[in-house]
Amino acid sequence: MTRSTARPAAVDRLAPVVWAGLAVVAALVAAFAVGSLTGSIEAGALASRSAMETAAVACVGLSLTGILVPTAGRYARDGGAVVRRADRAILPVAGFWLVTALISILFRAADGYGRPVGSLGAGDVTLWATRLAAGRGLVLTVLCAAAVFGCVAARLGRPDAVPPRVLLVVALLGTLTPAVTGHTGSSPDHQLAVVMVALHVGAAALWVGGLGAMLVLVARRGLLLERALPRFSRIATAALVMLTITGLVNAFLRLPSLGDLLTSGYGQLVVAKTVCLAILAALGGLARRRLRSGTLPVLRWAGLEVALMAVTIGLAAALSQTAP
Repeated sequence: MTRSTARPAAVDRLAPVVWAGLAVVAALVAAFAVGSLTGSIEAGALASRSAMETAAVACVGLSLTGILVPTAGRYARDGGAVVRRADRAILPVAGFWLVTALISILFRAADGYGRPVGSLGAGDVTLWATRLAAGRGLVLTVLCAAAVFGCVAARLGRPDAVPPRVLLVVALLGTLTPAVTGHTGSSPDHQLAVVMVALHVGAAALWVGGLGAMLVLVARRGLLLERALPRFSRIATAALVMLTITGLVNAFLRLPSLGDLLTSGYGQLVVAKTVCLAILAALGGLARRRLRSGTLPVLRWAGLEVALMAVTIGLAAALSQTAP
């Protein structure tokens, strides 16, 4: 009995680290393949960003669990247990998010100055983080990660201390800021580009993070699943539509012609990310049908699906660091 209960707990603690590692490797390999990775500082900036974004998406998905899972009436016992488990998982993930965001600031500042990280002083980092839009965006991400950490710590002490919707909004805000303050800020159609990227990243975080949380936390609990799955399905459908529309608009705004999808490094990353999202959409639809029918062997490859999500996040991080 002890062995069987300890093993899932150990797996749960190790899984976020594995997924973050997959995202980092995917980002580095993709950036190297398209020639946008030119040195160790750029590699550090990309690795820290992909790990940071993986943690951010995980916080969004775990926060969404508190909204999707019913906790009243006959669902009180199981629903409350799942939400508490999600809150306990957010605490270390938010801490990891905070640390990787701070590391990302260091590497991005070093990249901006063209100097090694070790040669930067506190004044250099502060100047970069406060004078440039990209720096201010990452500072806001740090504040959001710290706020998520503090809010969930309060929830662990008293579950009604912070509503789940507040936690989700803060996590989403921290997920959006690095995207809208990167290359998007230099787009000729600045306002439209910022809106499209914000909608794209927000939809991806809700869908990917929510799907991962559903597979890990809810899939084994049939009573909760029959209530939570329809709720998530509506969110996932809207997110997929939004991802498709905003992805097309973003590609149109950033690339001179459709031919650049295959001839430019940026376009090739767009194609690779699109393929991963299409596979995830197909797997997500299959998972939903199997879960509805009670075919729980779907859980055997749920880890593979979440791993593909991590790879997709890594590709998105490489895309955000690659100029069109």
